[in-house]
Amino acid sequence: MPKLVGFSRFAALLEEQISEKISRRILSGDQGMIVWWSIGAGVHVEPHSHPNEQIVWNRLGSEQRVCDQGDVIVIPGGTEHEAWFREDSEVITWSSIRAIAVTIMPTRRAVC
Repeated sequence: MPKLVGFSRFAALLEEQISEKISRRILSGDQGMIVWWSIGAGVHVEPHSHPNEQIVWNRLGSEQRVCDQGDVIVIPGGTEHEAWFREDSEVITWSSIRAIAVTIMPTRRAVC
């Protein structure tokens, strides 16, 4: 994962297509990374956890917990969590780089 030093533009970040309904842009430095996720309706992110804390901003869309547009979440390290996306959503996550591989990889779509 390339790391940025200095300034850039969001449009310059490579958009990676993870699946038909999921894409992301990653901005990383030495200590942390921010991921901008675009997630289509019907995606289910299976239960998973991370050793590190993850901070989430639900920018567009809502989820079962019921997180609405603009809600923010702090998920402590080691806490199992999952997500169903019933509508097209934009989610931004922040995590420490030291403990991260790939943060979210959906394995199946939710039945809505």
